[in-house]
Amino acid sequence: MELNKFIDQLPIPLVIKPRKNSQNNPYVVRMVQTRHRFHKNLPKTKVWAYEGKVPGPTIEVEKDQPIYVKWENKLPKKHFLPVDTTIHGAMDSPEVRTVVHLHGSSSRPASDGHPEAWFTRNFRQTGAEFVTKTYEYSNRERATALWYHDHTLGITRLNVYAGLAGLYLIRDEEEKALPLPKGEYELPLIVQDKSFNTDGSLFYPSQPSNPPPDLPFPSIVDGFFGDVMVVNGKAWPFFEVEPRKYRFRILNASNSRAYLFQFSNSQSFFLIGTDGGLLERPIEVQSLQVSSAERIDIIVDFSKQPGETIILQNRFELGNPIGDVMAFRVTKPLKENDHSQVPPILSKIDPIPLTEVKKVRHLTLTETQDKYGRPMLLLDGKEWDAPVTETPLLDSVEIWELENKTESGHPIHLHLVNFLVLDRRDSNGKLKERLPTDFGLKDTVTVNALETVRIIMRFEPYAGKYVWHCHKLEHEDHDMMRPLTIRKPDDQ
Repeated sequence: MELNKFIDQLPIPLVIKPRKNSQNNPYVVRMVQTRHRFHKNLPKTKVWAYEGKVPGPTIEVEKDQPIYVKWENKLPKKHFLPVDTTIHGAMDSPEVRTVVHLHGSSSRPASDGHPEAWFTRNFRQTGAEFVTKTYEYSNRERATALWYHDHTLGITRLNVYAGLAGLYLIRDEEEKALPLPKGEYELPLIVQDKSFNTDGSLFYPSQPSNPPPDLPFPSIVDGFFGDVMVVNGKAWPFFEVEPRKYRFRILNASNSRAYLFQFSNSQSFFLIGTDGGLLERPIEVQSLQVSSAERIDIIVDFSKQPGETIILQNRFELGNPIGDVMAFRVTKPLKENDHSQVPPILSKIDPIPLTEVKKVRHLTLTETQDKYGRPMLLLDGKEWDAPVTETPLLDSVEIWELENKTESGHPIHLHLVNFLVLDRRDSNGKLKERLPTDFGLKDTVTVNALETVRIIMRFEPYAGKYVWHCHKLEHEDHDMMRPLTIRKPDDQ
């Protein structure tokens, strides 16, 4: 469907408040089916949404101040997107199930959103050891942008695409003291790709473009790449800015698409933060690669472009490329002098000494086929329900060598922990240049085709059952996910 670009203004997600006068003053977030207008020339589209909003409302909290969130499933019993019942989690299960993962949070197992801890409408599941009605988030992380999204085994790709995703901001005093753009000059940009049917409904493929013989219908696909860019729930929006500096908190919430963000005038900008918060020092760049689930925190200066329109573009050439993302029109008058700055020193990231490493794991990313002849991506050659093999000790330090033996990149996400990227190597073992985002704390790292990325992390603060997986959602749902069990020292 052909849509005109840059005719809808960029919306800013609302910030949700906790309910008062109830136990622990919890946030209550309902998952509902509603209709959302993605574009002025589209009819309202059926979506699933947190609190009826796409994206969901932003949750904004203070460091070390725990909160409680009650997630309520008020969705219908039938899915409106094609459910493949041949993959793990979707066999012999209710068609509509949800569980929420706060991505990047160091939460206890019962609040992590384990993919098997799903529940149906009005909170029903039989025999689930993980399920609780209310999740606790300790917010012990540095100031950063996390995000919450569905994480249900076997249908994560469908539930997130349907609309179940939102931003979660943690603030701290260190960040507040910096002279960064604040208030109306700090904006979230939640980027997704979508496709629409001629009636304006969401399109999601019900089978691969070249299905093998005897393929079940509907069938999972190897990846989804839409033809319409959506930012904060609007297709190709525009935003009017003043000729001054802005801070953008960008989240790639797409199912599979990676982006190479740059501006149409090739102007440089500053990367100041990644998944786990601020860098130690800003990095000036002209483009940034951002894979699914990764977040970047950038400063852009529009002071030299009054009257101009500047397009945020995607120059990543893989996966049915889309060029334009959104437009910035430098048309608003400057309210007052811009006193914000890009400080030369932003923060301090504590190193993890190599002398503390207790174990080095070499883990492969491989491709095979399932019994229907479909591509199947695996972690270390194992499917989801194979016995757990990654069992680090609580408080121990490990290095994981992630070797990608496939021809495509994979964003690898570990629950519970942040990590540091040590290095990248090509298929011959030769060191490669690190990405700018490699210099920050990470919870998701892109392992490009035929390269090895080494990461180091300390497994804290909780023991229990977690997971690690590729964050291309179609890969995650089709077994590119493995259990991760953090053991206490006295565990056998």
